[in-house]
Amino acid sequence: MQVSSFQQQGATLSSQSNIIDINEQNAQQVLIQGSQDKVVLIDFWADWCEPCKQLMPVLEKIAADYPDDLILAKINCDEQQAIAGQFGVRSLPTLVVFKDGQPVDGVAGVQPESAIRDMLSKYLPAPQDEALQQAQDALHAEDFEAAYTFAKQAFDLAPEDPAARLILADAAASVGHTEQAKQLLSELTIADQDSYYQQILAKIKLAEEAADTPEITALEQALAASPDDLQIHVDLALQYHQVKRHEEALELLFQVLRKDMQFGDAKQTALNVINNLPSGDPLAARYRRIMYSMLY
Repeated sequence: MQVSSFQQQGATLSSQSNIIDINEQNAQQVLIQGSQDKVVLIDFWADWCEPCKQLMPVLEKIAADYPDDLILAKINCDEQQAIAGQFGVRSLPTLVVFKDGQPVDGVAGVQPESAIRDMLSKYLPAPQDEALQQAQDALHAEDFEAAYTFAKQAFDLAPEDPAARLILADAAASVGHTEQAKQLLSELTIADQDSYYQQILAKIKLAEEAADTPEITALEQALAASPDDLQIHVDLALQYHQVKRHEEALELLFQVLRKDMQFGDAKQTALNVINNLPSGDPLAARYRRIMYSMLY
């Protein structure tokens, strides 16, 4: 196929849309040059083709989901017979995937949206990829709260992705959610238990060891001796929070609030702990709901 023989004049890629009508003037720029940076999905169609018209809204919906990574290149075969001929199109609708200046995939006939997305998924970035990269960058920068937020976003998008599970476990261990980290790791298969998995296990162990300070031990003993002393609850909660044992800290504080909503600084301390949790942390959402139910 000699697409390179097409003229390159008059071709501009709209900054407002990733859906482009192809002709002999812009074919070179869109199909050859455009596919160097993005995936190009070519839609061969015609006005008389009813299945083509049925498929078009599906393709436009998919294109809207990938504005930065996908170009939908529409070729009207009645108007652009030379281009359709060079691709050897024999039936409509026909879809062709172009990447790095070459056709890499394609299918003829009306296809369900899921099948088209499956075909494109081999060439497009996964929805969670950007959030995973941001989480990794934040982990390297030791910005653990941001890492947790991004990792949780990635995991929510693709909970079946082992990489998303591992990175969320790493971030969870880094912000003190060791139980959540262990739960995430426990659901990985042996095949996914690589060196990174072992590093996270080691981080969890270190976090748990660091979470038992002499001050905490003394306060735990004092609480066991005086279980009704609300001030010990608050003091121990503050110590737990300092070593990132946030859930235990909140549980102690809410034990106090259930008995006396106005006790000392317990309510403000609980709010401070909740507000210091990473954005997207389910622990924060849970305890905000509890606080709301207690107040209202």
